[in-house]
Amino acid sequence: MASEECQSCVGVVCCEKKTPVNIAQQIISSMSGAVVTSLLMTPLDVVKIRMQQHVRPFPKGECFYYHNGLMEHVCTACEIQKPCEWYQRPGNFHGSADAFYKIAKYEGIKSLWSGLSPTLVMALPATVFYFTIFDNLSEYLKKKFCCRRVFQTEKYTPPDWVAAALAGTTARSISVSVVSPIELIRTKMQSQKLTHKEVGELIKKSLKTKGISSFYLGWWPTLFRDIPFSGIYWAGYDFMKTRLVKNQKPGETPFVSSFISGATAGCVASIFTHPFDVIKTNSQIRLGESVENMNQSLKIVARDMYLKNGLSAFTAGLTPRLLKVAPSCAIMISFYEYFKYLFQKNNIS
Repeated sequence: MASEECQSCVGVVCCEKKTPVNIAQQIISSMSGAVVTSLLMTPLDVVKIRMQQHVRPFPKGECFYYHNGLMEHVCTACEIQKPCEWYQRPGNFHGSADAFYKIAKYEGIKSLWSGLSPTLVMALPATVFYFTIFDNLSEYLKKKFCCRRVFQTEKYTPPDWVAAALAGTTARSISVSVVSPIELIRTKMQSQKLTHKEVGELIKKSLKTKGISSFYLGWWPTLFRDIPFSGIYWAGYDFMKTRLVKNQKPGETPFVSSFISGATAGCVASIFTHPFDVIKTNSQIRLGESVENMNQSLKIVARDMYLKNGLSAFTAGLTPRLLKVAPSCAIMISFYEYFKYLFQKNNIS
């Protein structure tokens, strides 16, 4: 059955309406992918941070990041910082496998999921919001592009992967803009150990002195990295999955094709956007330093990095990031697509 926008496109494959998946089903699908990603990726980052702390203890007051597949968590390394106290536990590790074994044996299996709670509270709704916007906007744009191709209303109609890229960057921009104020408050609470009352007073003071812009500190660095990443990722994912699906057997689940496409697109997007990620991290870890340092522009941060370490400063940590981002992207998108597939089958019957 053709979509309402393309009533006269009946018989044209690209304009045929897919089995509908409603908003509630999209939300459940994205939540499922987010939970699985968090559960599988958190232990890897806990082990990484514990090994880093073992080799080179974090100085008191120094900020570090850990990322469990869905979101980054900033933590100020201090002895009284409860949200991150897990990183200070003693350990005599001889590699990742040894760290996994010893943490599970001597500290309990739950220790491998330290830091999971803030992800489920913060990243889960943000991920649901992001994927729901992307999915609906992507489908809308693809239908529009399809009709243009059929009726040749434009001299040039972009391919579907362009629709995916536009939808991805738009969805990420909206998601970051909505979540940024909440993320800033959470970061502030973690770094300064503020009570809810003190946070309320801080919000009032910030609104009075700087207005709404005070809640968007770090917004530009985040967009600077996430918009190009989302554009490249979704374009690559759509392009590759479209070709893999053509060789897929009828009735076969999209899990494998989504997993391969997600991992590949995640790697490509990470390589191209890694310099932005390094600049963003170097900008945000200045939290707690002097006002002058915290207010430095991205251009100045990038210049300081170049003067200190040359071009190599912008490729630092690329391998660990690829090892983290590729499986994260693959797990998230494959479970998201798989649950959507199950809902589509259920909706047909």
